[in-house]
Amino acid sequence: MLAQNLISDVIPSVKSSENGQVALDLMDLYRVSHIPVVDDSEYLGLVSDKLIYDLNLLEEPVGQELDKLDASHAHKDQHIFEVAMVMYKLKISVLPVLDDNHFYIGAITLYDLARRFASLFSLQEIGGVLVLEMNVNDYSLVQISKIVENNGGKVLSSFLDRKPGTSNLNVILKLDTEELSSITQSFTRFGYNIKAVYLDNSVLDDLYNDRYDQFMKYMNI
Repeated sequence: MLAQNLISDVIPSVKSSENGQVALDLMDLYRVSHIPVVDDSEYLGLVSDKLIYDLNLLEEPVGQELDKLDASHAHKDQHIFEVAMVMYKLKISVLPVLDDNHFYIGAITLYDLARRFASLFSLQEIGGVLVLEMNVNDYSLVQISKIVENNGGKVLSSFLDRKPGTSNLNVILKLDTEELSSITQSFTRFGYNIKAVYLDNSVLDDLYNDRYDQFMKYMNI
């Protein structure tokens, strides 16, 4: 999935001649903390609510401080993983997208990104979730998948959660079945430590919402 397919249908831009209050009102309306500054398809930068307050631009044109705007952007053909990495590293709520001629064509929001990831990793599909705890040196997706498939299941998606500075690894598996008894028994037989099992959809919704909330808090949005 490419950046051009992630563009929001609603996020607007502001002109360099518009004041900071206009930008803040749009941020508040769309629940973001950044807005692209664009003049006739020319991308000038990304203005944040913090920058507006820090530079006292409430009644002044945002273009008055063009050199202070964040120039971050993605090209339309960049992969969703690259988009996610940019937004994660820069902690921005909106990422402008440019075409091959460097013209502005739209923007991606964290909400768009989260929604696409949910679809990409089959989070909306019916099925159970297993969380395995292991040493990073013992991790083998081939072996894990084989155990699941030998018991009539499929791994729809998997996530790795490793605590920095340790060798402890949590492997989160989204499976295509809620009948996990034979699968869990096999993992136990092969010496895997099953940290958690989620079967009920309401519990899964809580899990996904919790992960999303943690991500948003980390991004300081």
